[in-house]
Amino acid sequence: MEASATSRYQRGSWKKLGQVAELIRGKEVPDALKTLTFLTKPSKDAVLKTLRSAVSNAISRAGKAKLHEEDLVVVDARIDQGPTMKRWRPVQRGMAHIIRKRTCHVHVRVATKKGVEV
Repeated sequence: MEASATSRYQRGSWKKLGQVAELIRGKEVPDALKTLTFLTKPSKDAVLKTLRSAVSNAISRAGKAKLHEEDLVVVDARIDQGPTMKRWRPVQRGMAHIIRKRTCHVHVRVATKKGVEV
């Protein structure tokens, strides 16, 4: 059984969040949660929130008595580029520089381990 969660328009560069997503891809869910909890990167919050949501979706689809967090594996963790907000900052001699505030979309998919039946 599979379940997924998507978190759209998260603030942060997709390249930076992609580094965090690489750390949990293919891991068991308890190990992935521990990895993200103790990671020092500030961009981990969006991925952690989406992973918890995907786990919750899987448990609610199967029923609390049938499936537990330990029975799940992170199958896919993908970060896509979102729209960029453009802001202007005044600089010397009446000019302006552009400030890019980047966003991204976080997709996490979890599935049951092999040998676990729901």
